[in-house]
Amino acid sequence: MNRFDAGRIARLRDVMAGHVEQDRIGGVAWLAGRGDQLEVGTAGHLTRGEPPPVERGSIFRIASMTKPIVAVAALVLIEECRLRLEDPVDGLLPELADRKVLVDGRGPLDGETVPAYRPITVHDVLTFRLGLGMDFEAPWPQPLLEAMGALGLGAGPPEPEAPPPPDEWIRRLGTLPLLYQPGERWLYNTGADVLGVLIARASGEPLERFLQTRVFEPLGMTHTGFFTSSIDRLGTCYGRDFQTGQRTVYDPPDGQWSTPPAFPSGAGGLVSTLDDMHAFGRMLLAGGRLPDGSRLLSQASVEAMTTDQLVGATGRPSPDGSQSWGFGLAVQTGRRGLGPKVGAYGWAGGLGTSWGNDPAEDLVGVVLTTDMFTGAFPPPAVVQDFWTCIYAAIED
Repeated sequence: MNRFDAGRIARLRDVMAGHVEQDRIGGVAWLAGRGDQLEVGTAGHLTRGEPPPVERGSIFRIASMTKPIVAVAALVLIEECRLRLEDPVDGLLPELADRKVLVDGRGPLDGETVPAYRPITVHDVLTFRLGLGMDFEAPWPQPLLEAMGALGLGAGPPEPEAPPPPDEWIRRLGTLPLLYQPGERWLYNTGADVLGVLIARASGEPLERFLQTRVFEPLGMTHTGFFTSSIDRLGTCYGRDFQTGQRTVYDPPDGQWSTPPAFPSGAGGLVSTLDDMHAFGRMLLAGGRLPDGSRLLSQASVEAMTTDQLVGATGRPSPDGSQSWGFGLAVQTGRRGLGPKVGAYGWAGGLGTSWGNDPAEDLVGVVLTTDMFTGAFPPPAVVQDFWTCIYAAIED
């Protein structure tokens, strides 16, 4: 039976508490599930210097951990044949039809263009190969992201109050050229927001409603959504001033996640809890099955979602090449240090969260914090230490 070594898993509690004591983070909640063993802990406060403390049911802004959840929603529609992976998106997203593509994907947006060789497909959107997004390997600033910011499309950390409603959002996006031909290169983030609009149009209902009825309710994810009225359980999100290094309040409890957004962001808009993310992770480890034995997804969908989909494309989510991309999440293609094994999968949220599954170890790990990442790589010490402690505690 898969278990954690009792002494070694106890180290996790000490290490997480140490990050709070050293004020690297204000508060943290974590969960590690392996087989029938579940280790859950908390430390610190939701808002520095104020009650309440972080609790198991505390709510956190999960940012880019939204992406795999929205990918699951798309797979539900694909299994119902309301979306097809190789179909062009033109019929549902005419704003993205007949694309122009920059000759130099890293040049100015008013540079020379050529017609797209083919339409953008559903598969391109799911795998972030639609030709729009953040290039992890390109220098900064990036012209596309600056243009998206100027259009109010949300090109930086999640800001629920900033983007316009979905139809206007996709209209504005359609005014921009593609950086690369469809299918050519993996670019981060924008594909998940496009996917959210695609799901809404394919299902005939708002993204938030489809997620609620087809994903959250079946999984019992009762505290996951694009906003929360339980602001006493949400706490404060902290960031850093990049020039001074001083800590800042990025979002207070009664801030941008306390009311429904005009644009529910499939890239980074959700809040959630430890137990809700654990339920999501266990469903994927169970091959798409719910606790009662019924299915949310087929085994085939889960396998496709968690398989490297970037064969033949350029760009990857990790600079060392140890990760590739499936549908809405990273897939471990090489092992780095004591971390996840090849075949593990998951993703992190830049507002201070991380989730991953390791099928070889029957493992789900979730860590949620109050403090934003200061960069994409490497992850902050609290996240690195969380995964190190979990893997060090695995007992065969």
